Amino acid sequence: MGRRARWRHRLGHLVKPHSHESADKVDRALESSAQGMRALWISLAVLGVTAVTQAVVVVLSGSVALLGDTVHNAADALTALPLGVAFVLGRRAANRRFTYGYGRAEDLAGIVIVLTIAASAFFAAWTAIDRLLNPQGIGYLPAVAAAAVVGFVGNEWVARYRIRVGREIGSAALIADGLHARTDGFTSLAVLLGAGGAAIGWRLADPIVGLVITAAILLVLRDACREVFRRVMDAVDPALVDAAEHALGRVPGVRAVGELRLRWIGHRLRAEVAVVVDGELNAREAHQVAVEAEHALLHAVPKLTAALVHADPTPAPGAPDPHLVLAHHAT
Repeated sequence: MGRRARWRHRLGHLVKPHSHESADKVDRALESSAQGMRALWISLAVLGVTAVTQAVVVVLSGSVALLGDTVHNAADALTALPLGVAFVLGRRAANRRFTYGYGRAEDLAGIVIVLTIAASAFFAAWTAIDRLLNPQGIGYLPAVAAAAVVGFVGNEWVARYRIRVGREIGSAALIADGLHARTDGFTSLAVLLGAGGAAIGWRLADPIVGLVITAAILLVLRDACREVFRRVMDAVDPALVDAAEHALGRVPGVRAVGELRLRWIGHRLRAEVAVVVDGELNAREAHQVAVEAEHALLHAVPKLTAALVHADPTPAPGAPDPHLVLAHHAT
């Protein structure tokens, strides 16, 4: 079975050749950051045009629902700045102080995005409540409706683009930003409903829709908080752990899989694993098994760029525990 697996793997290399050298891993990491930067700048341009268009209509109409949507769109566009800084930092090489590199900057950017969403929710709520207490009519209703449609189309396109690229490169912050844009799209539709209500003479329709927009923003805030919190706490999809264990179990020479840990650093994964090998193997043979195990992980786990594999020998009858010297350090 091991020989068949090796032949299948060699055939795969012939069909789609690749390398696991350090330079190639860095190239892939840089390419993923470049994808993220491209997504940010394109979406920033689209949302910038959308926000400016809506801002002009806000000045003309006085619609607080559209104002809330415009502020949300502007905030969403500006979140490209901390994410852009994070992607640029993530390209820097690891050094003696930041031995894992600067990928964690993306997690910090995710926190900034969450705070931005919270601030836009507060502003939208405050504006809507003020207008409920002090009702005012709105003008240029056809322009408000048109601006709402523009907001929905622009935000939904940006949301799909950011979420797709975020999933491709493994960036939780970019996915959270995509969710933020998607909510902006639905809140734009809510503005359209508010304009319809105002058109039939319901003066409170606009501020009520503003409160509905606030509720929608809070729902997105919840999802974004969950996404960013999991990343900050080193959470990974259990399916990735299953895939890693399955791949290791198929490596010739691996008797068992011990401790296995995966963690995100920016939009890249790293792994640490202990495998049990035949205790009669010499150092070179045990090292070769570890290399094959790392190779299998790099193929089986998406976004994985490095794995540290430790080989433990199978315990011989009557032999002392090879980790006995570490026992007093156990947690």
